[in-house]
Parts: sequence; C-alpha cells; structure tokens
Amino acid sequence: MSVTEEILAKIPGNPLEGLRRVDALWKGVREDSMSVPQVVEVKDQPLGSVDWDVVICGGTLGILLGAALVQKGWRVTLIERGVLKGREQEWNISRQELGVFVELGLLTETELETAIATQFNPVRVSFSEDAEIFVEDVLNIGVDPVYLLETLKKFFLKKGGNLIENTPFESLEVHPNGVCINRSITARLMLDAMGHFSPVVRQARQGKKPDGICLVVGTCAKGFEQNQIGDLITSFTPIQKQCQYFWEAFPAKDGRTTYLFTYLDADRNRFSLETLFDDYLKLLPEYQNIELDQLEFVRALFGIFPCYRDSPLRLKWDRILPIGDSSGSQSPLSFGGFGGMVRHLKRLANGIDQALRCERLDRSSLALLQPYQPNLSVTWLFQRSMSVSINQKVNPDQINQLLVAVFSEMQQSGEQVLKPFLQDVVQFIPLSQTLIRTAIAYPALVLRIIPHVGVLALLDWMLHYFNLAIYTVLSAIAPKLKPWIEALPPAQQYVWNRWVDAWQYGSGNDYVGH
Repeated sequence: MSVTEEILAKIPGNPLEGLRRVDALWKGVREDSMSVPQVVEVKDQPLGSVDWDVVICGGTLGILLGAALVQKGWRVTLIERGVLKGREQEWNISRQELGVFVELGLLTETELETAIATQFNPVRVSFSEDAEIFVEDVLNIGVDPVYLLETLKKFFLKKGGNLIENTPFESLEVHPNGVCINRSITARLMLDAMGHFSPVVRQARQGKKPDGICLVVGTCAKGFEQNQIGDLITSFTPIQKQCQYFWEAFPAKDGRTTYLFTYLDADRNRFSLETLFDDYLKLLPEYQNIELDQLEFVRALFGIFPCYRDSPLRLKWDRILPIGDSSGSQSPLSFGGFGGMVRHLKRLANGIDQALRCERLDRSSLALLQPYQPNLSVTWLFQRSMSVSINQKVNPDQINQLLVAVFSEMQQSGEQVLKPFLQDVVQFIPLSQTLIRTAIAYPALVLRIIPHVGVLALLDWMLHYFNLAIYTVLSAIAPKLKPWIEALPPAQQYVWNRWVDAWQYGSGNDYVGH
C-alpha cells in the first residue's frame, strides 16, 4: 500500500475513490479518449410559453450570480445535480474583493463578517531561501463556503428564486424565443456554470485538447505548529519529472491547508494525479518541517484545471452564456473559480440585466459579456515560462532563477506593482516596468527564456502586450464617453457598455487596491 493510499484511507468520505475518479478524467484528457457530448440541439419552432427569465445550470458558483439577478427582479431558476451546499474547505480571497456582496445587496455587513472563517497575515512568496518576499492583505481571507452558500441560497429563495436540487443537466434545446432544459424547464436565457468539464462546453470545443493544465493536490491537516503566515507561491525543488513544483499553504479554521501544484501540457506521457499526490506526501515534511505521523489529516484536495488559448469561449448558439470556469475566462495561472467569479460578479450581473431588458440574447450580443481580455492573454507566456515540455531540456534551476529575478524587481518597484500581479491582475505600466528592470538586471537569464518559451509564443505574446497598451488607453478615456452612451437607445447602450467593461477589465483597471 502506498503512502497516498494509506493516508487517504483514514480520511472520511473515501477521498481515494474521488482521486481515482478525477485521475480517470485526467487520463481521458491526456489520451484524447473523452467522448464529445451532444446535449445542445437547435429547434426552429418557438416555445409555447417561457416560464423563467434565466435558468442557471450548476449551483456551487451559479448561486452567486443567481442571487444577484433575483435581486434585480428577474425570474431565475437554478438546477444543481446534488444538494446545493459549500464544501468544508475555505476559499481564499482578498478582503476588498468581498465588498461586492454588500454593494449588490446580497449580504449584510454582519453576514459578510460571519462568512469570514480565517484571517491571517502576511503571505510569503519564495523561490529561494535567500529571497523571500512578504506581502500583507493578499488572499489572506478564508471564506466559509458552507455559510456563504447557505446564506445566498436563503436570499435567493426569499427573493423568489427557484432551486431544483438533485437534478443533473441532461439536455438543452435552443428555440427562437427561449431554451428548454431537460425537456421541462423553459427560460429566455441559460447560464452555464457547470465548470471546466461542462457537457455544453465539451460539445462546443469538440474534443479539443487543452493548451495547458494546472494539476493540484493537497490536504488540510491538524498538528502543525501555530502559524499565521500563508504561502502564496513557493518552490524549493528544481525541475523534476519535466515539471516545476509550486506550493501554497494557508491557516484554516480546523488546521492548515497545504497545496502542491504544477503547470504542464496534456501530453499522454504525463504522470497521474495520484503520482503527484505521492510526491506531495514525500515532500510535505521538508516543506513544512514536520513528519507525516505528527499530522491528523482532515481533508484531501485535488483537481485538474484545463486552460485554452481560444478563450473566453465563443458559442455558436443563441441564448446560452458560459460563466465562471465554463467560460474559460480565467487566467491560465489560477485554479479555483471563486475569485474569478467574485471579481466579475458585478460586471456580469449588470450586463445580463441589460441584455435581458433589451432582448440582446443572440450569440454575438452575449459574446460581449465574455470579451477578449489582453491582460489575461499575456499571462500565457508566464504559464509557458513556468512549465516544461515533455522532451524539453532545460537547466533544472532555470524556472526558480527566473522567478527570483522577476519577483525581486517587482518588490523593488513597490506594492502597487506586486500586489495586483499576485491577485492575477496584470496592468500595462507595472508589467512594462517589471520587464524592463528584469531585462536590464538579468540579461543572460532573459535570453535563456526565449528558446524555452519559443519564438512563436513570444510573437503571440507581443500582440496581446500591444493590445494591453491600447485597452489601457481606452479604459482611461472611457469615463468621458459616459454621457454620450447614456443618450443612445438601449440596444446600442448595451453594446457600448460592454466595450467599456472590456477595456476596464481587459486592462486590469477594475483592480482597486487598499
């Protein structure tokens, strides 16, 4: 029996079975053996009646947007394959991002405070013992998903929302005047919140392999010494198994959570998730300076997070909008969709509200709600520089050396440069400043990175970098367009407001640091 099998067998809920289920999914991705669902069908005849304005499929994060839409007065029904409830493991986020729940009227200040399970400071960034960086107030809040989702669920129902639990998604018919889910639930618009492996998304992508993968394993355990410092991203080993291993660690209400994650492609020769869990348990004692037999493991955590360069996903069907992980609009560096959903909650709620009001529910109009964002597209080069192809030969310490150099320059530039980047927000001026400083201070290291990432990837990145500059300028002048936009007819207002949102979020200028 392996150490992974031995430890996971002691944790309630049979996580070993869950790990192997996700591993089978990962094997299907690597081997291109996953079937392409055929769940969406287009019908020519209109529906006789439409019962709801919006149907949301996938409740765990769909309830966030569902609550925001019922607050705006829309008739919303939400279907969830199981019981809608949060998991025990906290979701980490920065404090200022949580304010949107109060701003949209979904939580009171008291409820928001109750939802916060843990708070800690500082968080550490480290790729060398000699170059540690400590930052305050970044992803240092642990939200209790059980309380948060239960509170939003009660709010949703109180406001007239309809919740259908224990009902898996099976089929979707698109009619000229609405959609029909599972041949029984009709609505004007369907929001797909079923995640990376949504059957609708899989049909839309037609079995295309992801361009990048983030594999994550970890646990929450008791027995660690009291430690109120979090690790945002650290590495203490060279490249091994054609991967660079990164770590995170956060205090939790019932112990300490530690993650091991890595970026890689979906080559069929990549190792399994269970192999990564073996390495996690082998390296954990060195990482946290504690022996495994001193720990009481409470939960096991694992997942695979695919990313596509062709994102956000543009569907060929009317009246369907993918949101959250389904949309592919997250950074290829991030995993877990809570932060991304919260960041875009106000933008999506207002945009969907306006789309419903002026009946802009065709595919082109809805695509404006998940626009191209150059500040996310530029991060593909970072993901590429932090990963290694299956047959690529590189210096085992190259990635750590690069990250030490880049983060050192960001730290010297100040928190206004470092903090947004650590929250997956890339802005043109801080990015340019960091790149110039790094190139001047470490020219030999930068030259080694060019063959590592490839010339084509670099040229592609330059296009997104140029667009980031344009979006930054457009975002700066957008406020002056507001009076003119407000004078337009509603349908044209919708389009122009979406462009303004795209400039703001696509330039990273939605970020407000405190």
